[in-house]
Amino acid sequence: MSQTETLVADEAAAASTNHAFALTPPPANLAMHVTKRNGQRELVDLNKIVRAVLRCCDGLHAVDPMRVATRTISGLYDGASTRELDELSIRTAALLTAEEPEYSRLAARLLAGVIAKEVAGQEIHAFSQSVARGHDVGLINERLLGFVQANARKLNDALDPSLDGHFDYFGLRTLYDRYLLRHPHTRKAIETPQQFFLRIACALSEDVPEALALYRRMANLEYLPSSPTLFNSGTTHEQLSSCFLLDSPQDSLESIYAKYGDIAQLSKFSGGIGVSYTRVRSRGSLIKSTNGHSNGIVPWLKTLDSSVAAVNQGGKRKGAACVYLEPWHADVEEFLELRDNTGDEARRTHNLNLANWVPDLFMKRVETDGDWSLFDPRIVPEFTDLYGEAFERAYEQAEAQGKAVKSIKARELYARMMRTLAQTGNGWMTFKDKCNQASNQTAKAGNVIHLSNLCTEILEITSAEETAVCNLGSINLARHFDADGEFDFEQLAETVRLAVRQLDRVIDLNFYPIESARRGNLRWRPVGLGCMGLQDVFFKLRLPFDGDAARALSKRIAETIYFHALETSCELAQERGRHPSFADTRAASGELQFDAWNVTPQHPERWDVLRERIRQHGLRNSLLVAIAPTATIASIAGCYECVEPQVSNLFKRETLSGDFLQVNRHLVEELKKLGLWTPEMRDAIKLVEGSVQGLAQIPATLRQVYRTAWEIPMRSLIDMAADRGAFIDQSASLNLFMESPSIGAMSSMYMYAWKQGIKTTYYLRSRPATKIAKATVGNTAAARPEYTPSEAVACSLENPEACEACQ
Repeated sequence: MSQTETLVADEAAAASTNHAFALTPPPANLAMHVTKRNGQRELVDLNKIVRAVLRCCDGLHAVDPMRVATRTISGLYDGASTRELDELSIRTAALLTAEEPEYSRLAARLLAGVIAKEVAGQEIHAFSQSVARGHDVGLINERLLGFVQANARKLNDALDPSLDGHFDYFGLRTLYDRYLLRHPHTRKAIETPQQFFLRIACALSEDVPEALALYRRMANLEYLPSSPTLFNSGTTHEQLSSCFLLDSPQDSLESIYAKYGDIAQLSKFSGGIGVSYTRVRSRGSLIKSTNGHSNGIVPWLKTLDSSVAAVNQGGKRKGAACVYLEPWHADVEEFLELRDNTGDEARRTHNLNLANWVPDLFMKRVETDGDWSLFDPRIVPEFTDLYGEAFERAYEQAEAQGKAVKSIKARELYARMMRTLAQTGNGWMTFKDKCNQASNQTAKAGNVIHLSNLCTEILEITSAEETAVCNLGSINLARHFDADGEFDFEQLAETVRLAVRQLDRVIDLNFYPIESARRGNLRWRPVGLGCMGLQDVFFKLRLPFDGDAARALSKRIAETIYFHALETSCELAQERGRHPSFADTRAASGELQFDAWNVTPQHPERWDVLRERIRQHGLRNSLLVAIAPTATIASIAGCYECVEPQVSNLFKRETLSGDFLQVNRHLVEELKKLGLWTPEMRDAIKLVEGSVQGLAQIPATLRQVYRTAWEIPMRSLIDMAADRGAFIDQSASLNLFMESPSIGAMSSMYMYAWKQGIKTTYYLRSRPATKIAKATVGNTAAARPEYTPSEAVACSLENPEACEACQ
């Protein structure tokens, strides 16, 4: 240990229980200097380092500030910059979160101080100055600048830096690294977190009261718009929408290349892309103009794969697209191989996501072990625009007429779909008929949903003339509790009303990269209000994720969101007019989402009143509710993603500053109360990969609450999704979890999801082969299981109750 470290350690020991102390400076022969942010050098003052940490510890009773200060001081060297010392303090605190979650709050406060210094160092001290600087360097648009200048005093006074205290470290680090506006040349942040939230609120509001109400919701982490809205609000390119759905290109060279251009333009401005390829002819199909034969869809998708990788959304995040194909397409087997890690690289697409757009007829034939016919869409172009009974009649007629290219056993193709899911997580199962039959947009003949989006939660009609668009935002359920510790439904209703108005305004403010997107969005005005932090709610209320009480609460939350979203959209219709296509929707005749599920909501009388208001005044928005994955904004808000269970009680967070291990903070609080939060307990949880099921010291009731996704029956997740589905007029990104996927278990699981009326599913999550490093335990990676052919499918379908995934 160096003399400086010895000195600091002695002082820390003497002062560990009393913050009123001073450190003796090092001897003259050890005198060192630090370099300040303005370039000046000054003698090291150890007490200044300690005071900087102490100032951030108010109210954090479980942290030891001297552990952080001592480690920071030990990193001193002559000429060290104050920025380096700040970062060392932050990293030190962040590394300690594995043993005490409050250190994450300390790290966040230290980082907030760094950001404040960075912004103030550019002579930006008020919100209006931040916006003006952004305009000066070409980032902020004239509309936002004018609004802020006209209301500068009220807005500057409303800013509350103390609200930074809601962040944990990983949320604030995400915001700092990816979201705050930065000077184009110096790359320094030109806004603080609170200035960022107020900028978003002002850009999305029409007056100051509305802006301040939205600002408070966001600053308190009660509600967050999606990433594109956060990235671009108030900027010179206000592309605020999250999702774009493009109908399949027509079966022509010109249409295919035009679609490439549309996708590139949309991806450039942070849009996630869903695109169908079902209309494009299959391999071997005759090309009359050249008298040659088509190579099918795979070469076209290989080109799309390269294009998506090239357009990286300005470095903020990678371009991303999902391709949808109906399983009657003759190229479906090659389509399912696109993400394989072996085989001809010219026929692999490692950047595209894949999804199956599955008609009920296919699932019926899987269930009955029937044959399945594959067709060239050039021969049966009508299939793409049909669903339900109309599709089944046309399909069976085409079979009878001998138009099929090939016939296979339905279970063989289904088994191939399951294998693709197991090996890659891709090839998502989405169900065409339920998506169309339960959609508000498909009342009129010819209005058809052909696909979902990148994350499977958006369901909107598309055509050659209209690209579907959706704007997303998510309510943080974890922040909706009253003073008595009960879930606050009144607060939830207020947040819903504010969020729907904000999302509707995005439609009018939005920059549309392509004309078909503008046309479709203004005609239908769909939005996607979702939620996150459901797992946090269950933890706070000590509810097992799959218990009856949790299931009832989840359903009530979904119904509350849908009711108040509809009510607000109806109010907006009275104020500003109904959306132009309201007459073509099911709501125009009084049909709401739960009617398509044959579900009776709570308090039907209030729904009857709302139904009549909607008939009379219409809706401003054709669609209102969609539950997105929320991966990044949930990190900012410090809650668990969307409506999913936790994956582990022990997990790694990755930031630009490094990787940090965290423990479930709710579990830590419970263990503290029991006197069980000890180094031995931490090691035990780490040893079993974040599970607490084998730890007998923990009471059984808590072990039940703190199960992970691998320990919760997938039948329960599917049932809860179906309960919510009756109040979700779009869909939800539904991940399913299997520790060691097998064809038999998977086939039963997805069959059960289809029978429960699930519209779409998302990734199949399996346990990673790599484990958390353990110094004293051998680490053996489990091999992937071998996959058997369709016999496994048959076995599981004949006895679905025995499926391990659904128990």
